[in-house]
Amino acid sequence: MSKSMAEVYAERVASGALMQDDVQLAAIPQFDRIRDELNQPVKRGFFRKAPPPPKGLYLWGGVGRGKSMLMDMFVETLDVPARRVHFHAFMQEIQSGVHAEREKGTEDPIKPVAKAVSDAVKVLAFDEMQITDIADAMIVGRLFEQLFAAGCVVVTTSNRIPDDLYKDGLNRQLFLPFIALLKEQMVVHELVSAKDYRQDRLQGAQSYFSPANEASRAAIESIWQDLSGGKEGTLTLTVKGREVELPRFANGVARVSFFDLCGKPLGPADYLKLAETVRVLILENVPQLGRSNFNEAKRFVTLIDALYEAGTKLIVTAAAEPEFLYLEGTGAFEFERTASRLREMQSETWGNDA
Repeated sequence: MSKSMAEVYAERVASGALMQDDVQLAAIPQFDRIRDELNQPVKRGFFRKAPPPPKGLYLWGGVGRGKSMLMDMFVETLDVPARRVHFHAFMQEIQSGVHAEREKGTEDPIKPVAKAVSDAVKVLAFDEMQITDIADAMIVGRLFEQLFAAGCVVVTTSNRIPDDLYKDGLNRQLFLPFIALLKEQMVVHELVSAKDYRQDRLQGAQSYFSPANEASRAAIESIWQDLSGGKEGTLTLTVKGREVELPRFANGVARVSFFDLCGKPLGPADYLKLAETVRVLILENVPQLGRSNFNEAKRFVTLIDALYEAGTKLIVTAAAEPEFLYLEGTGAFEFERTASRLREMQSETWGNDA
């Protein structure tokens, strides 16, 4: 049997890989409770009913408190089939599966999709549960009902208390039974900590690199490795039926090129969805802006506005300092506000409340 989470945590503190945090320590028994119950041998017999699965865990708290790190450690210690996935990416898979079942004429399209998930894993570990999409909100209750009924254990992190999920969303009253279901099937535990480890790693660190040369690329790579923990995947945002792909994504951090976001026909809705989804955006290779790439420059302004309003942490490599990015052509005067925002977003305290 693998080591308990408490043992793994203690080992990493002893080795210097982690700094002990009493708030994190207080959450570990909740993870080990689930692990221990799942590892109990099942007594089999003709009349024996399978024991009910353990209650899951809803771990919530501010950004950078170590929620994702704890969940990764938990998954590592499990001896049962488990899947760790970003909640947004998971819901996109579910939506695709439901769509495919509808195309086949399946009477209840959610049922086979939920069964495929519960047949494959015993534990679902979600990172960053947040629901902003009405399509997700309308199916998530039925989906989780089926998963829980099949004995799936759900562990999730979130920046919001369950009662604030899908807050002010359209037809939210239809979503409220899902919140009640979460609170019934999961222990809600707040990670109360004044310490923001992600912010600490960026505290005082350079966040705007110019020019975009070899030294800048090396610095960005180092930041990315630190924030991503060496693990990455892709994330596809669905906005009004269109898909926007973030080619590199991990732990709430996205790494994209200027062309990925501003060289394609994207608009305010796409950038707002991006700002809602990611906590840190690494944007590489912002070119000199002007008449020759006016449309790209306009999109860049819209992108920065969305990130600014959301309080998203921004790390940039660019051809020039903010004040010298856009020197000529229509829009140069208006760009002064964007340059000012780019400067403000470089401050040490930027994004602390995001």
